[in-house]
Amino acid sequence: MSRPPEDRGGELRALFFESANEILQSLNEAGLELEARPSDEEVIRRIRRAIHTLKGDSAACGFHKLSELAHELEDVLTPQVAQARGAELAELVLTAADSFGAMLTSYQRRKEPPAVDALHAMIRKLLEAPASRKSAGSVEPQLPAQFAWTEYEQLMISEAVHRGEIVYNVALRIDPHSLMRAAAFQLIRNVLHGSGTVIALRPEDNVAAATVEIVEAALASFHPEERLLQRCRIPSIVSDVRLERAATAETPEHELLGDLLEAQAAKLAAGAADAAEGAPAISPGASGSAAAAVAESTLRVDATRIDAVMNLVGELIIGKSMLNRTLTEFDQKHARDPLRAKLADAMAFQARILDELHKCVLKIRMVPVEQLFRRFPRVVRDVAKQCGKDVALDLSGQNTDLDKGILDALAEPLMHLVRNAVDHGIEAADARLTAGKAARGTIYLHAYHQGTQVVIEVRDDGRGIDPAQLRARAVEKKILKPEEAKRLTDQETLNLIFESGFSTASEVTEVSGRGIGMDVVRTVLDRLKGTVQVSSQLGRGTTIQLRAPLTLASIQTLLFRVGGRLFAVPLSSLVEITRITDPEIHRVDQREVLRLREQILTLVRLDHLSRLRSIDTQPVRKKHFVIVIGAAEKRFGLVVDSLVGEEELVIKALPAEIVSSDLVSGASILGDGTVVLILNVPAVLSRLSRSTPLGAIA
Repeated sequence: MSRPPEDRGGELRALFFESANEILQSLNEAGLELEARPSDEEVIRRIRRAIHTLKGDSAACGFHKLSELAHELEDVLTPQVAQARGAELAELVLTAADSFGAMLTSYQRRKEPPAVDALHAMIRKLLEAPASRKSAGSVEPQLPAQFAWTEYEQLMISEAVHRGEIVYNVALRIDPHSLMRAAAFQLIRNVLHGSGTVIALRPEDNVAAATVEIVEAALASFHPEERLLQRCRIPSIVSDVRLERAATAETPEHELLGDLLEAQAAKLAAGAADAAEGAPAISPGASGSAAAAVAESTLRVDATRIDAVMNLVGELIIGKSMLNRTLTEFDQKHARDPLRAKLADAMAFQARILDELHKCVLKIRMVPVEQLFRRFPRVVRDVAKQCGKDVALDLSGQNTDLDKGILDALAEPLMHLVRNAVDHGIEAADARLTAGKAARGTIYLHAYHQGTQVVIEVRDDGRGIDPAQLRARAVEKKILKPEEAKRLTDQETLNLIFESGFSTASEVTEVSGRGIGMDVVRTVLDRLKGTVQVSSQLGRGTTIQLRAPLTLASIQTLLFRVGGRLFAVPLSSLVEITRITDPEIHRVDQREVLRLREQILTLVRLDHLSRLRSIDTQPVRKKHFVIVIGAAEKRFGLVVDSLVGEEELVIKALPAEIVSSDLVSGASILGDGTVVLILNVPAVLSRLSRSTPLGAIA
């Protein structure tokens, strides 16, 4: 049964929006390349192909304003304009990417697209410029034409070149005084077909020709160029002709297709040699199957479907735990039963397959951080231009993989950090030269794996952060009292930049100075169960390090009990475990501390820090377990009643109305049905910082 037309249309539009975002990203990258190399014709061709694809796809979805704007932009994307006014053309491409993005956002929200008058004015300015130079006696520009052939047409052109034919790209301008454009187009078609083999033609029919000024064709012909030009100059029909050789370089897709076809043919030919003589060496469907292998090597899947599979795998992990506990009970009651060994083998096999399935689903959700890093060259370029600075961006570790959900969540924090590094961190060129630095500042983005976490560093070689200035600003903003500010160490002072409403900017600009941004960074990292750490050297630069788990689907944890309740803490936050007696616990300024290897450690009791009430009576213990937990540069000890052991937990988010404490970030279920509360380490640290002076946390 076929789906209704509106369903197919919705699916088509969803696919268009996804591909359009990729096209816009490629436009941003190509615009930056064009800014660096204005005369690079390959970059211009790449931009033209992207615009042509966007034009056709948007027209197919009914987004005519976007399609018309893309068509208008195509006329100015020529090597002649790039050579004459490359900087302005690069600015036009970047502005077009922004305009297309705004229009796509409006279409997605089913709103009227915004006006793009500034972009229209830039296009007109660049189109009129060649005409003014022509009147001044410069070289006459070529007839504007895109020759944006489809992949199939490019493949046909390449095949013709390999056969030894000469392929020309031909552009003919229909005389504007011609009264019958459809008839003129038919005459042009007849001349082209009489001059060789027409591989591609734009427009394709007489109806479309009624509104077209330029006819484009790919023509395979053995006639010399002079003869073709003479034939194409039809009096009173064609006013201008452009003729050039088509590109003969093979595209990677064509090379891949050729390799596959050759391999398939060789395989079939080898099989035929062993068979009876005269058997066909290659089947008619061989080329089709090879082409299908190329086209279907990747598959787009909606993220919600992967999330559903991940959720089911999580349920299977809980089921595995239940079976393991049941098998343990069976062993205790029927130790000599012959079924025991068979059940154990079946369980081991099931556990091994389930672990592999879990890893495979996690890998499906993993994407390289390059998808996030790709947007920052444009961000750095725009902010640096706005601030009047010269800033370069150095990227490394783009192949580092992490969960797609975490990648999307880190986009906004990284955006704030990079913009702040350009605006606050990098000095002006004259100040850098005075300090003995290069005039151009550099921002480094680096990603790498560390254990079960991914680390992303944002580093600059700018002025650094002055702790004294931060303390004065905090007192001025009434975030701290003067006596509290004096007690802060330099590291604790640097952490003040994450306080809400705190900003060191002397004036409010479009880039920064409103006191928002850095607190968003900490909030997002807390939500991701990650940490953010800042370090700085005055005059040398600042490094901000973001740490987040590779995935939020499941974590390795340590289980422990407090007040009869079962809790879990991520192993990635665990530093060590120790046992202490009551005499080893000291009280300083109404808080409990422990001296651990020349380090003063603040002790935390969950039942004192929150409204968690014990659900059973615990005997008085002479010795206590202390779990030393590390978050960024902080350390604190968690006093617990007993340790249960390590366990891989599948995280289940809890609604706010169920859990009133912010100290719990989620929950999980063990095989026996016991609910485990997962401790929110950043929230514990935040609560501890508010209830005791920061200096007490070693």
